[in-house]
Amino acid sequence: MKVILLFAVPLLLIGCNHKKEDYKTPEKEVVVNDHQEGKKLMETHCYVCHSPNAPEGEGRIAPPLVAIKARYIDNEGYNKEEFIVAVKSFVENPTEDKALMYGAVKRHGVMPKQVFPVGSIEKIADFMFDYQIEEPKWFKAHWEGHGNENWIQSGKKFAENSKPKTIDEIGLEYALSTKKVLGKNLMGAIQKKGTLAALEFCNIKAMPLTDSMATKHNAIIKRVSDKNRNPNNKANTEELKYIAQFKKELAAKKEIKPIILEKGNKIQFYYPIETNTMCLQCHGTQLKPDVQKQILKLYPKDLAVGYSENQVRGIWSVTFVKKKN
Repeated sequence: MKVILLFAVPLLLIGCNHKKEDYKTPEKEVVVNDHQEGKKLMETHCYVCHSPNAPEGEGRIAPPLVAIKARYIDNEGYNKEEFIVAVKSFVENPTEDKALMYGAVKRHGVMPKQVFPVGSIEKIADFMFDYQIEEPKWFKAHWEGHGNENWIQSGKKFAENSKPKTIDEIGLEYALSTKKVLGKNLMGAIQKKGTLAALEFCNIKAMPLTDSMATKHNAIIKRVSDKNRNPNNKANTEELKYIAQFKKELAAKKEIKPIILEKGNKIQFYYPIETNTMCLQCHGTQLKPDVQKQILKLYPKDLAVGYSENQVRGIWSVTFVKKKN
């Protein structure tokens, strides 16, 4: 089922010094798919950093999504159309002056700029507005401690789809849960000690953490690239073929879908690894001298530099046994 939303796109961006009534709002039609898709997109793309299960203290690298929802809807009074516009505006180009989550930006920094599949931000925001989303156990007391008395999250309770997971959903779960573990640790290292600490983390812990997730899922999980940094991440002939395919699709701004190959009783799953602003600290075109020096010290034959935002840096290669129906 699809829902057609008519909402206004602001001529100015949402900023901390602006009010909603400051914007002139020409109407634009946006198609938002069913809420099951919005929920899936939210968990796939947002929970890497905004996980509701991360602890309140040191282990958290970004605010939980429910805090963003509460700030925009309960504190600012945004209606559905305004909420979708505001979230889309910030996510597409996150800057400190546009942020409403002042404390989170001060604590965690501004989120890295990254590309989302076309229409996915609207679908995620649409779901967040209409339905209650998972919140940390500590959040209600935390939010009420900031003057929000008797707080109850807005929205309806979501009825989960009981259908068994598809092969692409299983593959994405394996790849993105691994991405979540690596991303959380990597961003934590950057926030605490800077880019050099991130290099140390990747050199020592990235492979063991990936292997631990492979063991958890009873699968083979690899990150491979045509421009590898670690020699163990060098793509084979088949993987190079699909890296090239993902690059063409991304350049053409096509919707990126997983590649699934059935090989006997096993599934081979491929999904792209795309660059964002955080990646460019170690993989960009203009590296700081100390970062460049450390890279060459750790990886004398490094090839993984020269990237810009929103490029395919490699792929997730996941192999797992096909489940019987």
